[in-house]
Amino acid sequence: METPGTAAHVFDATVALARDGDDRYTGHTHPAYGNMVGPFGGAIGATLLNAVVCHPARLGDPVSLTVHYAAPIADGAFSIHARVMRTNRSSQHWFVELQQDGQAAAFATAVTATRRETWGTTDAVFPQVPPADSIAPAPAIPRAAWTASYDMRFVEGGLRPDGSTSDSSQTRLWIRDEPPRPLDFLSLAAICDAFFPRIFVRRPKWVPVGTVALTTHFHADAAQLEQQGTAPVLGVAYGRHFGKGFFDQSAEIWSSTGELLAASHQVVYYKE
Repeated sequence: METPGTAAHVFDATVALARDGDDRYTGHTHPAYGNMVGPFGGAIGATLLNAVVCHPARLGDPVSLTVHYAAPIADGAFSIHARVMRTNRSSQHWFVELQQDGQAAAFATAVTATRRETWGTTDAVFPQVPPADSIAPAPAIPRAAWTASYDMRFVEGGLRPDGSTSDSSQTRLWIRDEPPRPLDFLSLAAICDAFFPRIFVRRPKWVPVGTVALTTHFHADAAQLEQQGTAPVLGVAYGRHFGKGFFDQSAEIWSSTGELLAASHQVVYYKE
């Protein structure tokens, strides 16, 4: 197995890869991270990133990851080809492709780098929200198995069981792996996609949806993630525009102590 962290956790089993020659790996989807159709996209993105994290040629930590979901991914086995496109003095560019039945089903570009101390600041503002332990966890959604793999505590913007509409697509929630697992780049990548599609928050109507492309920027280094441990992170997600079959979705992930760990942006297809 080519996976860091605690192998006993179901997430590690989900993103686990076996080496299959130079630059090549094999893996298998896991039912715990199943979605309404196929696997949870966050788990696929984390698996693609794992091919970089595990690669013996990797330089530094992940800085960005862009995943393109090119076709529906079937439950079952897949192969991954990860290769370095260019290595500079302190950064590295990667291309990673996931194939099923000899065709590309998803692919990603990634940047890793050796980080150094510089001037820094955060223009985004950490939201003022109640602490996680003051909010009851939301129940899992049976049609989306992956929701049982997270402890989600919504401050606002959860799915409305009464079918009411909302004037806002914003969600704020505390979230962590269930069972608890120390945060790392792989689980952070998955959490960046662990928000319900904004269209389901905006209006109470189930329609076919699918992420087309998702970019995640990692603002934390490995030491910051280690400090987070198993504590929940605060997620904020919102959309800007819905129309003509696509909508955008942006998210921020904050540490329990108010540090911005990652930001993500995606475009999602939907069908009426």
